[in-house]
Amino acid sequence: MLGFGGHEVLDHIDPQRCRDEIAGIIENANCKTLAFDLTGVTFVPSGLLGLLASLRQFEVEIYLFNPNEDVRDVLEISKLDRVRTLCEVELPATG
Repeated sequence: MLGFGGHEVLDHIDPQRCRDEIAGIIENANCKTLAFDLTGVTFVPSGLLGLLASLRQFEVEIYLFNPNEDVRDVLEISKLDRVRTLCEVELPATG
């Protein structure tokens, strides 16, 4: 599972660098499923939405855990909720 370090606003993320890192994880680990923990995220910039859409080319199942209502609305408007599975679960605390 990939997370965003507890950041509420993901404007600090370089989508291309993040995509390259995720591609490496998918290829090196031969992933078939990838999960993102969106707990606490309140804003998703367009670059990250593009990143989520671009992961389709890797033919992996994508799960988005715990998007808040605002993030869920953005995912629905961008239609990413149709190609990504949205999940509500309580995840164990890390760190």
